[in-house]
Amino acid sequence: MPPFTATQNQLLTEHLRSFLPGIEPEALELLRAQLEWVEVPGGSTLMAQGEPGESMYLTVSGRLRAYVRSDDGSSGPQRRVADMGRGQVIGEISLFTDAPRAATVVAVRDSVLVRLTKDVFKTLLASSAQVSIALTRQIIQRLQTGTAANTAAQERPVAMGLLPVSSGVDLQGFGQSLARQLGTIGRVRVVDSATVDAELHEPGIAQREGADATANRRIAMLLDEIEARNNFVLLLADPEPTPWTRRVSRHCDELLLLADAQAAPAIHPIEENCLLRRAPLAEAAEILVLLHPEGTQCPRGTQQWLDRRPVSDHVHVRPTLDRDMARLARIQSRTAVGLVLAGGGARGFAHLGIYRALQEEGVEIDCVGGTSIGSVMAAYVASDRPLATVMANAREAFRTNPTGDWSLLPLMSLIKGRRLRHILHEAVGSLVGFPAQVEDLWKNYYCVATNYSRASEQVVRRGSLVKSLLASISIPGALPPVVHEGDLLCDGGTFNNFPVDVMRSSMRGVGTVIGVDLNFRKPRRIELDDIPTSWALLRDKLRPRAQRRYKLPSLASYLMQVTILYSMSRQRQSQQLTDLYFNPPMDRVGMLQWNRFEQIVQQGYAHGIQVLDGLDDIKRRRIGGLRTR
Repeated sequence: MPPFTATQNQLLTEHLRSFLPGIEPEALELLRAQLEWVEVPGGSTLMAQGEPGESMYLTVSGRLRAYVRSDDGSSGPQRRVADMGRGQVIGEISLFTDAPRAATVVAVRDSVLVRLTKDVFKTLLASSAQVSIALTRQIIQRLQTGTAANTAAQERPVAMGLLPVSSGVDLQGFGQSLARQLGTIGRVRVVDSATVDAELHEPGIAQREGADATANRRIAMLLDEIEARNNFVLLLADPEPTPWTRRVSRHCDELLLLADAQAAPAIHPIEENCLLRRAPLAEAAEILVLLHPEGTQCPRGTQQWLDRRPVSDHVHVRPTLDRDMARLARIQSRTAVGLVLAGGGARGFAHLGIYRALQEEGVEIDCVGGTSIGSVMAAYVASDRPLATVMANAREAFRTNPTGDWSLLPLMSLIKGRRLRHILHEAVGSLVGFPAQVEDLWKNYYCVATNYSRASEQVVRRGSLVKSLLASISIPGALPPVVHEGDLLCDGGTFNNFPVDVMRSSMRGVGTVIGVDLNFRKPRRIELDDIPTSWALLRDKLRPRAQRRYKLPSLASYLMQVTILYSMSRQRQSQQLTDLYFNPPMDRVGMLQWNRFEQIVQQGYAHGIQVLDGLDDIKRRRIGGLRTR
């Protein structure tokens, strides 16, 4: 085993102190002396699911990924469950139990680890009380709390490759701009082939072909040292698939594929020669970053780019806008702010009031999602249009009652749904200028629908924006379902009316979640012994509102409320997943009172101001974007 650098040894010491806080220096040195250094080439398997567990690993540098087989043990693609970067502990349960490995762990890129075997662990327990107590306490604590805690920090990439996949990309300018934004979060270094040549005092070494083992190791150790001294390293590839570009594609935790959004979406030679032939389990995540001119109203044609390449995610950026670059930096540093908006009929106008309150506090929303009317309001946020434009568009769109076209022959629904479809078409067209796709929105977006055909929740992140909104908002029985790829979709509130869990689990880069829930807590008591007859209810409806005897919901309102009862039962669980929770008092607002737009927006705004004013500076610092006072 070649000797490791002083920087790598220092990094190991820091990781051990973080893993074992308070351990005495003598005990730390005793533990260090028993650790074995391990180099794992990118693409290699560190451990396989089901094999005996005989050691624990600590990642010094690099990145590894864990996969598990399906629960029934059937053959098929393995499911990715976690990424592990530097400082992460792997396989610690094996030191206490004889249980087999719970997952297969593969090196995404060349990685350096240290290993503690079970035999050495037992010897340490017997020979050093300090090491014994420190290791045992920490491992038991990790077993109790679960190793998935602090997921955002575990998954944060350190080495990010910037690869141009269209002509005309200003790679140096983009890299420096992203570095400035990341610099507000941590230490950053921008590295290209010229940097490597200069650091190693050997012109051309970065472009050596892979057969030169000595050059490979010198470059690898240099990059590890640079990573050890920085929180983020941006590796700038060449414009073509050179040896340096191939090294960048192998060495990084994530790859940002930079493309001029106005160029043809063809596969670039870099993608063809450096990315498409990699081992599937080992490949770093590829993120498509589409670059737009500053004056672009809304991206378009995103689907053509995504259909041609197997990327994990995409981001739209106007490089000349600092706030767009800051959004990308937050996503890449896993400090992005996600906003989740619940369903609730006309009560959903309150979302716009709370959004206004957040904007006035300086909070930048990076990702957004919602269900039912929350999906519509979330699309407004994701459009990144000025608040005044959004308010004017929503005010005009809902000037007409969207649920007022009752069906004379209600075979599929009480409401025809044509009026709602027309309203959404007009609103989207006015807002962005064309029939946009979900993936065309500036900010990463999702909405939740219910797949009636498959009896499951369906998260929609691609496809026609209008059709996706219709699917998410179509209350079963009240509005007709939407046909999507042979399945029937309807209102997502049946399964998940407040989809905070989706934001937490599947939106890349989100570290802070803000949730706006429209569930009201006060049940309304019905002072009746039985439900009146239909004629009695009809006569009562003809009376002035103040003289009505029966305080019962309408059929449409009843159906809307019933569909979200299951989701409402999960309110506490969803609330616990938020960092900042809003629940405006909407119990006196009917779900079909579309004519109360201004009052409902104002109620949401007043509640938003009240909640934000009640936060102390400690809470404000924990929530990204909030100003301290």
